[in-house]
Amino acid sequence: MLTPEQIETKLDRILLKVQKPGRYVGGELNSTVKEWDKVQTKVAFVFPDIYDIGVSNVGLKILYDQINQREDALAERAYAPWVDMEALMREHGIPLYALESKQPLACFDLIGFTLPYETLYTNALNILDLAGIPVRSADRDETHPIIIAGGHSATNPEPMHAFIDAFAIGEGEEVIHDIVDVIQRVKGQRSKVNGEDLRPSTFDRNYLLLELAKIPGVYVPSFYETTYLDDGTVAQTIPIRPEAPKVVNKRIVAKLPPPPLKFIVPNIEVVHNRVSVEIMRGCTRGCRFCQAGMITRPVRERSVQEVVDAADEAVRSTGFEELALMSLSSSDYTYINELVDAISKRFEGRKLSVNLPSLRIESVSIDLMDKLKQHRTGGFTLAPEAASERMRRIINKFIPDEEIINTTRDIYSRGWTTIKLYFMIGHPSETLDDVQAIVDLCRRVIDEGRKVAGWKVKLHAGVSTFVPKPQTPFQWVACDTRENILEKQALLKRQLLKDKSIKLSWTKPEDSLLESWLSRGDRRMAEVIYTAWTKGAKFDAWDEEKKQEAWLTAFEEHGLDPAFYTHRQRRTDEIFPWEHITAAVRKSFLFQDFRQSLEGQIRVDCRLNCFACGILPTFANLRRENPGEGWKCPDVKSPAQKINIELPVVGD
Repeated sequence: MLTPEQIETKLDRILLKVQKPGRYVGGELNSTVKEWDKVQTKVAFVFPDIYDIGVSNVGLKILYDQINQREDALAERAYAPWVDMEALMREHGIPLYALESKQPLACFDLIGFTLPYETLYTNALNILDLAGIPVRSADRDETHPIIIAGGHSATNPEPMHAFIDAFAIGEGEEVIHDIVDVIQRVKGQRSKVNGEDLRPSTFDRNYLLLELAKIPGVYVPSFYETTYLDDGTVAQTIPIRPEAPKVVNKRIVAKLPPPPLKFIVPNIEVVHNRVSVEIMRGCTRGCRFCQAGMITRPVRERSVQEVVDAADEAVRSTGFEELALMSLSSSDYTYINELVDAISKRFEGRKLSVNLPSLRIESVSIDLMDKLKQHRTGGFTLAPEAASERMRRIINKFIPDEEIINTTRDIYSRGWTTIKLYFMIGHPSETLDDVQAIVDLCRRVIDEGRKVAGWKVKLHAGVSTFVPKPQTPFQWVACDTRENILEKQALLKRQLLKDKSIKLSWTKPEDSLLESWLSRGDRRMAEVIYTAWTKGAKFDAWDEEKKQEAWLTAFEEHGLDPAFYTHRQRRTDEIFPWEHITAAVRKSFLFQDFRQSLEGQIRVDCRLNCFACGILPTFANLRRENPGEGWKCPDVKSPAQKINIELPVVGD
């Protein structure tokens, strides 16, 4: 294994031959460098995409900050090198290393992957291989780091079960400490073999995994077995060791810990060069397509004072000129008006743009942005998601057409010249008339804008393709076919691109189908992922690196039909590959919500009316131990609407 000094020497010879050498050198302002030999546990956090994207990831920043607060551990970072750098690293025998110390990743005790989306899977395999670590968990021994993964994709960990030693399900701020504590305890234990003391660093890898499996929220896939029915669907996934729980429930933090304050200042221009402060976590809107809204419940909020102080300190420590106040639904933050007033006052006269994402389509959103007019940027973004009232009822994001028109007209009249509207095509029960409604709504928005602000107004319509996600009410539905997607996109292009004031962007069908294969796959998908990677698949989210043929060939080699994972409506009694992983929202609740979507029924915000989704009883003890107004689930003894439906079981 190369030493950091040897790696530095080799890097000196190759860095000027690659794009953006600043991706690979480390030494950024606010990065944390500890003395390697003076801490007990070394953790490397890996975002499996290029530095330009990964350095801004909020989840990685939080975990990096959490571990580096410990005196007995250090956290460092690594990202996927772009193809030019990877080729030179392999040519010159340079293993993937952490930026802070230049230590090879293989020298760490723990490697933690952040997997916010599924198209990073082949990159994760490539990173392990480039680090000199066996790609398959079963091939690792006591000389290798423990490989864990977390993020929204971990709500269905099965496609990656063969490559990850343990998954952290849910929120990571507390469970990462539990994992480090177990590693320290197991690696620090002395034992005897043939009467001789083993070194403290010698440990039994399987025993360590068993101890990790005892941590609430940790899933060790090697201790589970999946069987299948004759039709190819899952019969069951059950633990094969008594230490492994039958169902792994997600972890949450009862009170959001203080946010990171010393953000790493990148060496190069990156996607988001800004301070991000999370103002609340969770969402109560209940949009049926939204995985994040379902799996991050319940809502927890930070105080106005904490947010403002954190933003101020982070801006001062970085020099960033942009602040993002992060949440899934900013308008729902209880003290949003007070927060905006406080931010405006604290940063008055300072060169800082403030971004308040995820605003609802209503006049109060414009009022909020007007209060930040000294700090506002050019465009205004809204997400109706569907353009017909019928579809907005189906997805449980009902907004009358007139409210959308009135809101966008008001935005233009107050000085914004550009509005971005986010839509999705491919929703359940969607027709071409619903797609035509996107065209009609965009035209109305532009026409009304011109009435109040003239011909300078512009509209950007971003149209993605819906992918049914695990742990949502739409996990039963099929993904739209490639032919349907292309037909719908052709309609949009044909009619919207005529108007020079309208910009249209869309998602390629191949991207949506890949995401669908991976997000709803079972354990058999692991071999497809591995084979696709061996055939060159990586950077699957990048147009210039896509290798669709590698994926199709991999499916064929393993006798699997891609349509089984994408275009198949799920049975009402189907056992999902992720059945043994729960985000604490009951399957019966999700199924009832799915059934209501078929009838065009909507649910109100569950801050107003509890629908007994399962969150309250699951975390009742946490709520009792951590009382306070930070929690925003209603305290009700008798939910206004009980769930009285039972899912049929296999065999009924």
